[in-house]
Order: sequence, then C-alpha cells, then structure tokens
Amino acid sequence: MTFVSSILQRRRLLLASAALLLAGAMPGALPRAQAQEILTSRAPDRTQMLIEGARKEGQVVIYSAAIVNQALRPMAEAFMKKYPFIKLTYWRGDTEEIVAKLSAEVRAKNVMADLVEGTGVGELAVEAGLTVPFTTPATDDLPAMYRDPRGNWASTRVSYFAIAYNTKLVPPDQVPKTYDDLLDPRWKGKIAWRIGTSSGTPLFLTTIRLSRGEDRAKDYFEKLAQQKIINFGSGSARTLVDRVIAGEFPIALNIFAHHPLISKAKGAPVNTQLLEPVPSTAGTMVVPKGVRHPYAAMLLADFILSQEGQAIFAKAEYFPVRPDVAPLETLAPVVPKTAGVKELFVSSEMLNRYYDSSQKIFEERFR
Repeated sequence: MTFVSSILQRRRLLLASAALLLAGAMPGALPRAQAQEILTSRAPDRTQMLIEGARKEGQVVIYSAAIVNQALRPMAEAFMKKYPFIKLTYWRGDTEEIVAKLSAEVRAKNVMADLVEGTGVGELAVEAGLTVPFTTPATDDLPAMYRDPRGNWASTRVSYFAIAYNTKLVPPDQVPKTYDDLLDPRWKGKIAWRIGTSSGTPLFLTTIRLSRGEDRAKDYFEKLAQQKIINFGSGSARTLVDRVIAGEFPIALNIFAHHPLISKAKGAPVNTQLLEPVPSTAGTMVVPKGVRHPYAAMLLADFILSQEGQAIFAKAEYFPVRPDVAPLETLAPVVPKTAGVKELFVSSEMLNRYYDSSQKIFEERFR
C-alpha cells in the first residue's frame, strides 16, 4: 500500500465514523461552532480577543516535522517570551507519523494538537477530513501560491530541490547543468535517488511530467532508465548527501538543495547544482478538527507566519515563505529567484494527484 493510498484509507475510515465527525465538540474542546468562529475571525479587535482567550486557555500544542533543536525549541521559546501566560508544547514526527497520530486522535475523540505543521502534512490532513478552516491576516503577506484561498492550510517554509555532486569525482566542466545532461553515458550507474518518500522519486518524475508534458516526459524517462539510476532507500534525506560526500555516489538527484551547501561550508567535497525548472514544495500548517485551544492556536499561527517567526525558520536553515524575510546568506544561492532560474512549485495537492501515476512510472522503468 502506498503512503497516499493509506492516507485515503484512513479518510474512508473517518468518514464511516459519521457519529464522530458530525457530532459536536470533542471532550475538553469548545463547541464546534464557537471554535470555528474564533478560528476564522476577522474582527478589528481579533488580536486582543485571541490574547484574552489564550490567557484563559493557558496552553497550546503543535505537532511539527521541523527539527527540534534548530527550529521547534527556538520557536517555542520566542513564542512563550512574547506570551508568557501560554505554555507551548511540541511533538516532532515525520509527515506520515504526524498524519497517523492525528488520525488516531480524531477517531478516539481525543485531539491533543492545536496546530499541525510539516511538508505535505497539511494537504494530507485536509484530504483525510482531519482539519477545519482558519484565517490569519499573516497570509496576506504571502505569495498566492503559498496560501489556500479556502483557508484550509497556509504554507510555513519552502524547500528547493537540486542535484548534489561530489566535487572530487565530478570535475567542474562536467557537472550536469540540465536534466538532459543527466543522460550523458559517463554517468551511467553513478547517479542515485531517494525512494520511499514523496519528495524523492515521485517529485522528480512529476516535475519532468509537468514541465515537459507527458509525451516528452515518456521519451525522457526511457532514456533516463538506461542510466541505471541507483535506488537508495535508507536513512534520512541527509543520508544520501552524506553518501555523496563519502564518494559512494558521484551524483544524487532531487535532494534538498541547501543540504550540500551546509556540508560544503564545513569543508566537505560536495556542492549543489540547480536544474531548471527547480522543483519546490512547501511545509504547511493546519488546525485539527476538535481543537482544544483555538485562541492560542491562532496566536501561534500568527507568530509562525510573522517576521519574527519566519526569521527563526531562516536561522534554522529553512527557507521562509515571507518575501520580506531573507534566508541565510550562505543558502541564498539555491533560491531560484536569486540564482536567476525558473522555479516549479509543486503543491502537495498536485503531488498527491500525480503520485500514483508517477509511482507507476517508477515501478515500470526504474525498479
């Protein structure tokens, strides 16, 4: 069973539990109508209303895929410094873990999270029927592609993808500069990509399909398959970059573009090369159905998308969604706009739409 199909199966289970999803508020939560009014308020005194309500709630919980020491802990400390009457608790997990945990809590009528954040998390949770709409004025400062006009999710951070290459094994004049350069016979059996994750092979294949059209993409995949791409399925996203640094693979496809730069700054023999169009995705946040602390949840959502919150993400080596918050100077070279190359933003909704068919292409040609 694929990841997406498992999510859809969980959604069917939720829909089958009509009494749960259509009933009123969960234990410990405000009545649904009252909570929804808070979550979507556009009142002139909205911020003061949220502060007064959050003061009574006294706590807020976020589930996130962000790294604890780099992002979650600093975000929590800054938020509680601004709102000392709110205790922020976080739980960190990968995308699938977060959605599974939230799904289980909704079924058990015991939702602990007030806000959920991570790459792919938001749209999957929405699709599974686990969320409710919300509004924050902070989204007005985001590019249109990073916000949902229906208010189901809002982007929190951006990821760009590129190739990583070992600078000792790939001479400067031989570095692939385009997707077609990857077809050079010299790279046969020397390129690896991550499998088993939506940001790996499905994103790469979907990017080619979206940018070239199905007929040209099919021809490209036939040629790429002759390169005997190495399927790498162990460890985290960083692990494959580490293997490139170690010289096990000269080139890795569709890695987080900033990871090689971080290692390069420490003296590792690795670098990043953007291929046009540069695929990008965004981490998103949602409010779960049955939220217990809607006032504090909205204050936290506002804070995460504020200049202060986005600066914390930037310092943690993430890419902010706010145009008025710059990434770290050392990472700026992989931002497509800065590099002067075209970006192809692939929303999780789009990636989910293409997931099964892209996975089928992978199974037929690259397995």
